[in-house]
Amino acid sequence: MVTLALIGYVIWVASHRANPPVTGRIDAFTVVSDNEFRATLAVDRPDPAQAAKCFLVVQAVSYDRVGERWVEIPPGTERVTQVEVSLRTFKRGTAVTVDSCGPA
Repeated sequence: MVTLALIGYVIWVASHRANPPVTGRIDAFTVVSDNEFRATLAVDRPDPAQAAKCFLVVQAVSYDRVGERWVEIPPGTERVTQVEVSLRTFKRGTAVTVDSCGPA
């Protein structure tokens, strides 16, 4: 019985992790200065009426984390929403990634 419950749990976790309710990606970015980074964040929500939030991370050429920010995406009408984001950094950034996204 325990084995059956464990198998069911593993299937449930795998299906929820494989199809997250909210996903985000960086479509474009610009290094403005040593202390500012701008990015275009595209957020895909199955239910656009649901607010979302994403955590962005800016890295330097040395792979150090030099900036981070939570971005709130308000409810809307489009499944994919693009948001322009400005991030402050303490050192020149060279890349930005979406660490996580989810319902707000």
